[in-house]
Amino acid sequence: ITKMLRNAAGTLRRGAAMAATRANGARFASYNLPSLPYDVAALEPVVNTEIMTIHHTKHHQTYVTNLNASLEKYADAEAKGDVATMVALQGAIKFNGGGHVNHSIFWTNLCSPKDAVDVSSASPELAKAIEAQWGSVDAFKTDFNTKTAAVQGSGWGWLGYDKAAGRLAIATCANQDPLSTTGLVPLLGIDVWEHAYYLQYKNVRPEYLKQIWGVVNWKDVAARYAAAKK
Repeated sequence: ITKMLRNAAGTLRRGAAMAATRANGARFASYNLPSLPYDVAALEPVVNTEIMTIHHTKHHQTYVTNLNASLEKYADAEAKGDVATMVALQGAIKFNGGGHVNHSIFWTNLCSPKDAVDVSSASPELAKAIEAQWGSVDAFKTDFNTKTAAVQGSGWGWLGYDKAAGRLAIATCANQDPLSTTGLVPLLGIDVWEHAYYLQYKNVRPEYLKQIWGVVNWKDVAARYAAAKK
């Protein structure tokens, strides 16, 4: 009986907390723009300072701002039991949430040219996995660039890890769709929205993709690979 009374009291407390949440306004998780892990000019000359400034403080910030706004509306709709509004907000949450997730990975996937090392130095294990599937690291880069350059409109090129198959995979995603929606674990993402390169490379996306390898942070990619395999 005592146990039953304790359980009932706990249920009442949880109910009161939920009622207080509804009365005081819906609660929701909010997100902030992450700081760059290097100076805004660190990727020169591969990605110039103007692009990095606009890309980080304008584009990524917009995704964060709109994600928070969408989540607040969603929480309010959920508190009111407004399923129609909750469904209608899914697209905005996916787009802006994906933009935040993708860019947060992208910044850490890059580093200053002076800090960049090749994949074999960063992780012999990852280098061997790439060579086993593509024949060589250069062949992998060619395949990656070809598929990513072919993205229609805006999107991303990814190196991911397929846990079920235990192997690497190249994939492309439209707009801001996160790679996780394909079932792959993201290891390396390259942004091919025009705002990522147009001020410097104009409409020559293949040249941007060729040069970006000079600032890929293979140490970060290797750490993600090791974590994905656990």
